[in-house]
Amino acid sequence: MSAVRFLHNDWIFTQLGGGQGTGCGEWLPVNRFPTTVHVELLKLKRIPDPFLGMNEWEVQWIGESDWIFKNNFIVTITELAARHVDLVLEGLDTYATVTLNGREILSAENQFVIYRVSVKQDLQPGPNELVITFTSAFKKGRQLEKEHGKFHLWNGDSSRLHVRKAQYNYGWDWGPVLMTVGPWKPIFLHTHDLRIADVDIRCRVSEALDVNITVDLALCEGSPGSASVLLRDPRGKVIRYRDALPVEIGRASTNFHLSSGEAELWYPVHYGKQPLYAVEVAVKDADGRPMDRRCEKVAFRRARVLEEPLIEQPGKTFLFEINNIRIFCAGSNWIPADSFLTLLSPQKYRSWLQLVVDGNQNMVRIWGGGIYEADIFYDICDELGILVWQDFMFGCGQYPAYDSFLKLVEVEAEQSVKRLRYHPSVVILAGNNEDYQLAESLNLVEFPARQIYESMLPSIVGEFCDIHYHRGSPYSAPGVPTTDPTLGDLHQWNVWHGSQQPWQNWHILSGRFISEFGMQGYPNVRTVDHWLDGRADERFPQSRLNNQHNKAAGFERRLELYLVENFRHAFDMDSYVYYTQIMQAEALATAYRFWRRNWCGKGREYTAGALVWQMNDCWPTTSWAIVDYFLRPKPAYFAIARELAPFTVGVTRKEKKTFTDELSASSFIIETILEVWGTNSTLVEKKARLEISFFDLDCGWSDKTSMDVVLTPNSSIELFSDRLLGQPTRTKLSEIPRTIIVSARLLDEAGIVLGRLSNWSVEQGTNAKPSFSLTNRSRPEPYKFIHFPSVKDLGLSITTEHDGESVELAAQMPVKGIVLDVEGDDIKWSDQAIDLFPGDPQIVKAVGLRGREVKVRFLGDGLS
Repeated sequence: MSAVRFLHNDWIFTQLGGGQGTGCGEWLPVNRFPTTVHVELLKLKRIPDPFLGMNEWEVQWIGESDWIFKNNFIVTITELAARHVDLVLEGLDTYATVTLNGREILSAENQFVIYRVSVKQDLQPGPNELVITFTSAFKKGRQLEKEHGKFHLWNGDSSRLHVRKAQYNYGWDWGPVLMTVGPWKPIFLHTHDLRIADVDIRCRVSEALDVNITVDLALCEGSPGSASVLLRDPRGKVIRYRDALPVEIGRASTNFHLSSGEAELWYPVHYGKQPLYAVEVAVKDADGRPMDRRCEKVAFRRARVLEEPLIEQPGKTFLFEINNIRIFCAGSNWIPADSFLTLLSPQKYRSWLQLVVDGNQNMVRIWGGGIYEADIFYDICDELGILVWQDFMFGCGQYPAYDSFLKLVEVEAEQSVKRLRYHPSVVILAGNNEDYQLAESLNLVEFPARQIYESMLPSIVGEFCDIHYHRGSPYSAPGVPTTDPTLGDLHQWNVWHGSQQPWQNWHILSGRFISEFGMQGYPNVRTVDHWLDGRADERFPQSRLNNQHNKAAGFERRLELYLVENFRHAFDMDSYVYYTQIMQAEALATAYRFWRRNWCGKGREYTAGALVWQMNDCWPTTSWAIVDYFLRPKPAYFAIARELAPFTVGVTRKEKKTFTDELSASSFIIETILEVWGTNSTLVEKKARLEISFFDLDCGWSDKTSMDVVLTPNSSIELFSDRLLGQPTRTKLSEIPRTIIVSARLLDEAGIVLGRLSNWSVEQGTNAKPSFSLTNRSRPEPYKFIHFPSVKDLGLSITTEHDGESVELAAQMPVKGIVLDVEGDDIKWSDQAIDLFPGDPQIVKAVGLRGREVKVRFLGDGLS
């Protein structure tokens, strides 16, 4: 039988030739393996923490130095008696020369590749010495750039385009320049007489939902023998079995069939269960001796990407269908969760992905400038029902296509596809991130990497798996600009980047599938204080250290643009954190609200998904993330979660300007139109009571109306459209509209709130035109124009419940944008960025409250 022995103990390392890290000839013990140099030097206190202050720039020398890792290990006579002994190195970052007992056995050039080397002839009984010498990936990239040319890119040093290494290491507009180096994945000895080299399991689900399973196995050599294959159900029971399959020329195959109803299908979260089966393969030699076995978890689902003509709109859908159910995909973009990947534990991955599910999201997109994630990441997605959009690792660049580069990419792509193909969560493979978009910005029709995205990758994907391939993200169609909103997926950056439109215009900035959009917001103030590292003199928004911890170009102008357009805000640190967080929450919730409205039923899936940029951070920073590096959700996380609940209610108001004389610019009437819609992501209709309440913030007038409604399954539905109650018709622009706050709630038959939303201002409007139109945009009515009531008149109360870990919020007047906090250690809140309305108290869980007084911020709280 084959056996694996990990070589994870007794490693030492040194800086080649000595330097700032070690003295010449000085060897330091490795604390934990696998590892990288920054992590080890930080544990040994040889470098300052790069995540604090300006320390990022104190450690740049690490990525430009060469390093040696050494391990001495014992090999037994029993191990050497095996027919084959392989050394397997699952990940080397990045350029490395490996020697065993003084002989070079490997030259590595790709961080994303697993290396397997036959070493039986190089081993000896007793002590053996394994040495890995890492040369600077940064300097190597510069050398390759000199040889092959300088290419265009966004973010990082241009030499990165020649290096098959996590591109974000070179710095991004949300991440630091930290060029990691070292043996970042496990290393082990594999002894065997005969090894299973590959198992290709295809689980094809028909439209009738029966399942055909094919299993093809290949051995490492063409030896004769036999194989057995069995299938276990989610409870471990063997339900299919094949024995004594002949192995001919090192290959064998078989197939199983499960009828519709017999197979337990895998569904995305909220749509069904996630049953996982197991396929076990065992191989014997010609004499019947067991040689090797493999076990792979699989699941059964019919996954399709549908691009079909639409009713009443141009273009085609771009939607995901699982088991004949069309899914509105709502989720996040995922970047590596740490600059130092070896610090990520299975538990941390689980915590991150549980946040995805708890936030009512059902998809993550693994962005193309990071890594093909750890196996545990995909395992947890399979278990939790999270759909995965997987980019190949090309990001924001004009990548080369010379022969040696293509050879590296080919091996990388084949290994990655084979590793990912078993996972039911992985439903799409995209060739790159924004590389076509970059080419368009340079007016390039032909560019070298088209050979990769349009030939090599689709060929590899088609040969080794059944996962849908998409040329890039964004990508519309051959010959069509990536900005076309009617085809494919779209990166909608005309809020923040691009034309910097108001976020209230998301409704006209839609597309068939929005795979990126975002708004920045500061993280929890505790995270800010962490990177300030005690520097009270730097605790203000425009400080050098706060600037260091926001990598986005022009972020000061853009944050202030959106703040000053919408809010009256202060510049003390705590207030600035609050206002950017509320701004982010409002912007992102509005996007999901409008785009989910576009999911109108079969043939009218005008927007079929939205993935916010971004879920997470790789270090403590201000970015577009909705959860910060320390897994502290920002208010936007909760605002998005509310918009992605199974049942939601949406509200908008529009100004309709009608000219009474087409020759006059001064004779007109302005009416305010209120529109209300509902969404239902379940597969059955839902009867509900729609309750709409009105409150004049200036005089205290209030009114209410209600009606019975039916929410159609798996779609949105328009529920109400009429003039806004309490808002007079205006005939002059000098007539200031009354501050009418609208609250809409959906209640079930038992009176339980299914969804609620308050609307405070005109979010869509019209330009002056003869007649009228509700589609042209105008400046929204911002919060900064509102004269908020004095705090004492609000009747705001925050009452701790008897359980000590929840609070009730109530008010006698509408309150906007409540964010809760306590002194000391953070606690786990169930909601933030809360709007209150009279007669509608809300309960918020506060795990870890422990009797502490709750602090509160809201718009108009008098603290700004």
